[in-house]
Amino acid sequence: METEEKQNPNSRQSVPKKQIHWLILSNYKKDSCMLFNPEEKDKLYQTQDLELSKGFFSATYGSWFLMSDSLCTNLYIVNIFTHEIINLPPVESQLGMKKTKRDEYNGFMVRSPVLWVDEKTKDYVVLWRLKDCCVVYSKKGDMFWNPIPKTSDCYHMVYKDHKLYLLDIYGVVRIFSLAGETPQESFLCRVPTPSNEPFNECLEVRHWRNPWTHDSTKLVVTVTGEVLKVDKLYKYKYSSRQKRSRAVVWSFRVYKVCSSGFLKKKEQIKSLGEEAMLFDQGVTKLANDVEGFISNAIYFSYGDENTTGILVFNLNTRKVEPLHKYVWSSAQIRIHRGQWFLPSFTQSSSCSSQQ
Repeated sequence: METEEKQNPNSRQSVPKKQIHWLILSNYKKDSCMLFNPEEKDKLYQTQDLELSKGFFSATYGSWFLMSDSLCTNLYIVNIFTHEIINLPPVESQLGMKKTKRDEYNGFMVRSPVLWVDEKTKDYVVLWRLKDCCVVYSKKGDMFWNPIPKTSDCYHMVYKDHKLYLLDIYGVVRIFSLAGETPQESFLCRVPTPSNEPFNECLEVRHWRNPWTHDSTKLVVTVTGEVLKVDKLYKYKYSSRQKRSRAVVWSFRVYKVCSSGFLKKKEQIKSLGEEAMLFDQGVTKLANDVEGFISNAIYFSYGDENTTGILVFNLNTRKVEPLHKYVWSSAQIRIHRGQWFLPSFTQSSSCSSQQ
């Protein structure tokens, strides 16, 4: 790649009405990250934020990224365009519970992190699961990480409209309101788990009559606030000519979460209507509000060291199609990981444009 010019990727005279998702790529062996805007297919922007390039990003909200060091001993929030940093309490500062410490060689396991930031006031909420303990959170002004009771078995979380939606490994769904000083539980029910066994990140549920394998399960909150349980499945399709060659086939099953009590029978949903689902973020969007999105579809990311992109699972056809698939040779950029985010442009910044 050759540096073409220094440009401001978000300096535009008018903000487009439709939202456009960007892609951030971590580059092996380089102190930089690359930004890709689908509207500019021939360009990659190289960030000049060392705090962003030397850390690990685990959650996003708008242009804000939740970052950590290699051992997850320090967490902080970075705006990818303005380079503003919000420091968070030390991970070892857990308030009101038995302290979890690290040794010289082992750090912490920060799991299922979620992030929310107010662009104007810079108020924020960060939540994550502390291994074998509970979910902890920190708001603007807090000096400690505060525990949320009854969350030791957390499997997946979504934060939206000052509410925490939590799914535990046994299929119990809880909703906590974080609008006040302390979290208040407002909802409780249970959904079935694969083969009635606890969720596990490496769980495989396969039967000789059913070739599908369970990959992951997430909660998804719709535009109207309805809660869905979404199972992501896969199977292998082998080439008839080359038996060793195989391709991954993806599928999804969407279920409605019960309004109360314990659900014994699954209520599968066949259509999302005019909405499109962002599986990785755990939310839906009105398809007409996002540039290039189609309704009744599920968008999810995939990637390896050479290719990063987003796939679309069409609920009408039950088939998967690539939305964006961009391949860069190892001479240009060796991808460590990629993640899609929805930028919020509020101030100017500078990145170097590359081709």
